[in-house]
Order: sequence, then C-alpha cells, then structure tokens
Amino acid sequence: MGFQEDAAHFGSARHASPDAKDGAVGDDKNGAESGRDTARLLRAVQAALRAEHAAVYGYGVVGGRVHADRRGDARAAFDAHRARRDELERTVRDLGGTPEPAAAAYALPFAVANAAAAVRLAVDLEDKVAGVYSDLVRASAGQRRRDAAAALRESAVRSARWRGGSVAFPGLAERSVPATGASVSPAPGPSTSRDG
Repeated sequence: MGFQEDAAHFGSARHASPDAKDGAVGDDKNGAESGRDTARLLRAVQAALRAEHAAVYGYGVVGGRVHADRRGDARAAFDAHRARRDELERTVRDLGGTPEPAAAAYALPFAVANAAAAVRLAVDLEDKVAGVYSDLVRASAGQRRRDAAAALRESAVRSARWRGGSVAFPGLAERSVPATGASVSPAPGPSTSRDG
C-alpha cells in the first residue's frame, strides 16, 4: 500500500468514532466492554497502528536525508514511533484482534531528495499520526484515552519542532492552520470602516 493511500486509509476512521458521551470505549467499572464498542475501538487502534507503521518507515527516509545536526531528532522520533507501534500491537491483541502488519514499503507523498524535503516529510508524518491519534482519543475512554492523548501531544510537539512552529489544532487537519505569524485572518464580508 502506498504511503498516501495508507495515510488516507489510516485516517478513514476519522469522525466515525463515537465521542465520550455517545459511547467512547473504555473499561467500565467491571473492566468489560461491549462487543460493538470493542470492535469500534479495535478499528481505531488498528488505524493508529497503520499510522505508526508508516511513520517508522518514513523516519527511515528522514534519517537518511536530514542534515547531521537533525539526525538525533530523527532517531528519537523513529524510536518513539517504534515504541508506540509495539504498544499498539499489544493493545490490538488485548482487544482480541490480530495486529495488522507493516507494508513492505510505502510510496512517499513527495520526493525526498534533500534535507529540506526530509524535514517536510517529518512534519507530514507527525501531522498524519496526530490526526489518527485524535480519532483514537475520540473512540476511547479512561487510560486508553489518556494514552492516545499523550501520543497525540507527542506527535504535535515533534511536528512543531520540525516545522519551527505549531498549528492551532494539532490532529485536526481541517482546523489546523500553520503558524506563519498571523494564523487568523479577517472574515470576508462587508467593510466596517467609515471609508465606505
């Protein structure tokens, strides 16, 4: 599966998950989950797992192209995504599923021929991973929600470091605006000035 296809695929659960008051999945007081809720949670966890597989692959490319002074950042991100991937594989098994394997290779969203492109790829990876974790936050409750929120936060911080700035709503691509000095613009409409 190509990286772009996989990114679309692992983001396909977006907005399909229930929110907390409408049945977010977590352990109830007896540690049990309904079958429907478990299936919904399992889909969100598998989506996060696919994202982590793609991120691990992508950081292999980033590490090979980024300037030497950023290789430590790339290695740290690679290790963090591997750890999250391994954790998600355990979670899938705990939920009674079989972890989806990584693809043999991923088609990158653009050519990564130099260090600047490697940095752009790192930003893209983190933004996509944050988006999937926002879905997992929405689909889960309790400790699973806290873990997903922590993963989202970590991806948002890495993205901001690679980007050199943050976005308004990490993990919500449709609401995120890159920080370029002025992230809010006036809304189009009638002028409010006295000049007419």
